[in-house]
Amino acid sequence: MEYVDETAAKIMVAARPGDSIRRIAQKIDGSYSWVYDWIERLEDAGFIRREDGVYIENYAVRDRYYDLVAAISRAVPPSIDDAYVIPHFAGMPFAYTKIDGVYVWTHGGYQIARGHDDYPIFIKVADQDVERWTAFFDEFGIPSRIEERPDATDYDATVSYVLFPTSGDITREWVDGNPVIPLDEAIEHMLEYRVNYEPALEMIANEYDRDIDASHEDPRLNA
Repeated sequence: MEYVDETAAKIMVAARPGDSIRRIAQKIDGSYSWVYDWIERLEDAGFIRREDGVYIENYAVRDRYYDLVAAISRAVPPSIDDAYVIPHFAGMPFAYTKIDGVYVWTHGGYQIARGHDDYPIFIKVADQDVERWTAFFDEFGIPSRIEERPDATDYDATVSYVLFPTSGDITREWVDGNPVIPLDEAIEHMLEYRVNYEPALEMIANEYDRDIDASHEDPRLNA
């Protein structure tokens, strides 16, 4: 029973072949030292191995952890923080996009059009994986829709997911352990809806040294 632990479960379910300990810690929003200690224990138990990265050694145990995490998610709706961890359990490529592309690139510094009682998360997924993503979220008891925000009055959960299918490979970058659309794509989205994202554009311009004419002044005032 010493291995029936939240951190152990998240490590086993979120780890992908070759992941570094730091990336796993970022994926599950855990401290590096605590994740490191647990990986040592899981390795001693023969559940994982380290060889230029972390690899699952016992998939039977991994599957039982997955079942446990899914069952808990169905019984107790995940928090907003956990909602950014859960997609890492799916084993399919994805990238945070739209509002969440901005949210990730600003390190959570810019938030828009969401509240604590209605929090959709926007992710880009591969066309061929859409049905698997839908089934995955159903298994975790979390609402999901394709390219449209779920109506908050249709369900009790705070968190939901909006899927944006794309053909071909998903181009993504990693920021704070989160896969996200490239910065240029995020900026393009912000410029398209500039009135909503002017403060975020200023944050992006300053942090990433981008030549963007942005200020907190509302451009509608000069229209």
